[in-house]
Amino acid sequence: MKGMDNVMKTDTIAAIATGLSNAGISIVRISGDNALSVIDKIYMSKSGKKVLSNEKSHTIHYGYIKDGDEIIDEVMVAIMKAPKSYTREDTVEINCHGGIVVTRKILETVIKAGARIAEPGEFTKRAFLNGRIDLSQAEAVCDIIHAKNELALKNSVNQLRGRVYEIIKKIREDILRDVAFIEAALDDPEHISLDGFTDELKMHIDTVVKTVERLIMDARNGKIIKEGIKTVIVGKPNAGKSSLLNALMGEERAIVTDIAGTTRDTLEETININGIILNIIDTAGIRDTDDIIEKIGVEKAIKAARDADLIIYVIDSSTEFDQTDEEILELIEDKRAILLFNKSDLTPKVSLDEIRKRTNHKVISLSLKKNKGLEEFVETVKEMFFGGELSFNDEIYITSERQKEALIGALESLKLVRRAIDEGMHEDIFTVDLMNAYEELGKIIGENVDEDLVNMIFAEFCMGK
Repeated sequence: MKGMDNVMKTDTIAAIATGLSNAGISIVRISGDNALSVIDKIYMSKSGKKVLSNEKSHTIHYGYIKDGDEIIDEVMVAIMKAPKSYTREDTVEINCHGGIVVTRKILETVIKAGARIAEPGEFTKRAFLNGRIDLSQAEAVCDIIHAKNELALKNSVNQLRGRVYEIIKKIREDILRDVAFIEAALDDPEHISLDGFTDELKMHIDTVVKTVERLIMDARNGKIIKEGIKTVIVGKPNAGKSSLLNALMGEERAIVTDIAGTTRDTLEETININGIILNIIDTAGIRDTDDIIEKIGVEKAIKAARDADLIIYVIDSSTEFDQTDEEILELIEDKRAILLFNKSDLTPKVSLDEIRKRTNHKVISLSLKKNKGLEEFVETVKEMFFGGELSFNDEIYITSERQKEALIGALESLKLVRRAIDEGMHEDIFTVDLMNAYEELGKIIGENVDEDLVNMIFAEFCMGK
């Protein structure tokens, strides 16, 4: 990390910070020790006399960007001097007209004047390395950019505000305080006594374990908030699976016919229903078949169901309940699933009560032709995954798999401490596992992480951020 810091202090980077399209405005961002000298080489005020490096920080200036004697564009240039900038370095933002050609030309001119092209996420990486934000906040920046719904956005904003950092910092301070007391007592037993301390430590550990377990438990919902619910529609051929997909999407996306086996492969769509993101996979109808292509589709349907967060089992109430239905019920037995009793407007050959007796899953009467049952379906999903609510106050959901793994590592070490206390082990044994937990938690906020991990995290960012 030290070697990286040295590069950071000498390199000046630049990138287009807005989407590259024909728009009203584009922004070219420059950051680094030489950002002001770079802009001085290519900026000309209307009077031709203003030098931006001499101007006050957090000011904006009207003028032109030029390449030699050629004026490229009329611009507004914002300057933010270190350390009061996003990266804590001298930063310049050139607001130019939004044409693709002119924006690229300005970036080329900036590079010619002494900057280099920024790597993906390098501006945020500098904010992290320069201590402006911790690693959990940096990851929240990326999550904000890619947020698929309002709930994901709110959670990411809470993380960006430092809520994860606050929780982790508090836990680490408590752990470190206990370690320091144990080590001080072991070094100076005449003046510092450990009598009764194990009972106090046990209470501390139990409190921390509850907090970490809650964060881990909520991480599943965090993943769903961030990425959506991986949803698979299963059922026998012609049960109405593709019709359901079309109804949820509000358009004819899947081919619907009366011919069984129309859907031969999986069809994937992302749908936002009242703030709920469903990553839906419509699968081939499950049945015994000699058709090789359809058989492959059935196998893919079964595999998709096994990997799903939610299974929607569409039952054709106008047909007899048979062995295939029994096999589907067995497939979804231990999964989160909702059964849709479809074609309820027709004369049923299997009763709703009979289906409910065969399963512990929620069964909803559905008629896509009469638009009946969809509202209840949405409310059921909401209750199943979000306890009926799609909003929260200041709760934090861990959305990063990396952060979740660090929490699990910390929890394991904390449980080892608890076990050592119960088994009456010597106090110096406690400090080893306490420090392991401390270091695992440090990975979440960016302490005790290596350069390769940092590079991997920021490589997922878009250019210019």
